[in-house]
Amino acid sequence: MHAWQLIWRCRLPKLAPRREHVPKDSPKENRMPEEIQQAANRRVLSGMRPTGKLHIGHYVGALQNWIRLQNDYECFFFVADWHALTTDYADTSRVKSNILEMAFDWLAAGLDHEKATIFIQSHVPQHAELHLLLSMMTPLGWLERVPTYKDQKEQLKEKDLNTYGFLGYPVLQSADILMYKASHVPVGEDQVAHVEITREIARRFNQFYTGGRISYLPGENDGGGVHLREMGEKEFMAMKADVFPEPQPLLTPAPRLPGTDGRKMSKSYGNSILLSDPEAEVRRKLKPMVTDPARVRRTDPGSPDKCPVGDLHKIFSSPEKIAEVYQGCTTAGIGCLECKSWVADNIVAVLNPIQERRRKYEENPKLAWDILEAGSARARAAADQTLAEVRESMGMSLGYQVPETVAD
Repeated sequence: MHAWQLIWRCRLPKLAPRREHVPKDSPKENRMPEEIQQAANRRVLSGMRPTGKLHIGHYVGALQNWIRLQNDYECFFFVADWHALTTDYADTSRVKSNILEMAFDWLAAGLDHEKATIFIQSHVPQHAELHLLLSMMTPLGWLERVPTYKDQKEQLKEKDLNTYGFLGYPVLQSADILMYKASHVPVGEDQVAHVEITREIARRFNQFYTGGRISYLPGENDGGGVHLREMGEKEFMAMKADVFPEPQPLLTPAPRLPGTDGRKMSKSYGNSILLSDPEAEVRRKLKPMVTDPARVRRTDPGSPDKCPVGDLHKIFSSPEKIAEVYQGCTTAGIGCLECKSWVADNIVAVLNPIQERRRKYEENPKLAWDILEAGSARARAAADQTLAEVRESMGMSLGYQVPETVAD
């Protein structure tokens, strides 16, 4: 799991609130109030591994969507530092510095800590407890069939990934999502399997345990209440409350954002343009960027649809400029260097305000750290509520309970 989401800049369709199933003959007063249902179904969670400074692929593939979502949903965005250990456990020397560098980019790009809860995963230890509880009931076969399990083992052959942590990271990811009862998780098509296993784990937990919220139904003025164990099976099933909602994937297409060598942009390939790169560095990196192989000579026509530079134009340039690129490239009216210069102008125009905002945090890193700490405190408060409900539903609450009398 790198970034959990690969998302496009287009506006998402309005999603109808997901309603919990309530039998038709259930008393109206026992249903979840409509306003509470809608509030509970407008929560989004997403995270990103701390890999240090982010590149423009992270910006168009994740951050732009997060920035928009924070205005429409209750959002929890977290630094997935424990997830980073699943593949990079041997060297943790740069984890903290990478967290700060990534936080600088998040905040500079436009994430607002007053609109969203921004926190560090390891600073909310409740994630570890929920991960443990969920791991007790997650079948091994579910983990082995996750597509990225075999894919990453194949891609990262230089690392020893025969570890419990690597195999079980989908359970930790499920704990991350279910901890905040997220209704939606923004993902690309290649990440849908992770949301699906979270849904399966939530469903399995709900089947095993009764929601502690309604273990006792009060009567009028709390008189004449009834415990669920005193109800018949039909009444019990009608009133049973699921502890966890099943999150829905928020599917959005991802733009094809190539690196300077034409492959997918990645810092590990050395082909990325960082959000923090100054203008001169952006132009230096773009100058040798690969183009349409048909344009061997300046007079050869080409096609922006076959050119990585053309792909960058489609993301960063205006419709008018894109039309000019198509006209100039297909007729050999412009050269590749001129075309690269145009896209560099547009990328720099996007990066300049981000870099200006970033300087505030570079000059005083404690500002970013304090935002992460405050967000972690809010996340811990929400996590405490969920864990209390989980423990209660499992009969493992921390409070004293009078032992039930065992009949002779």
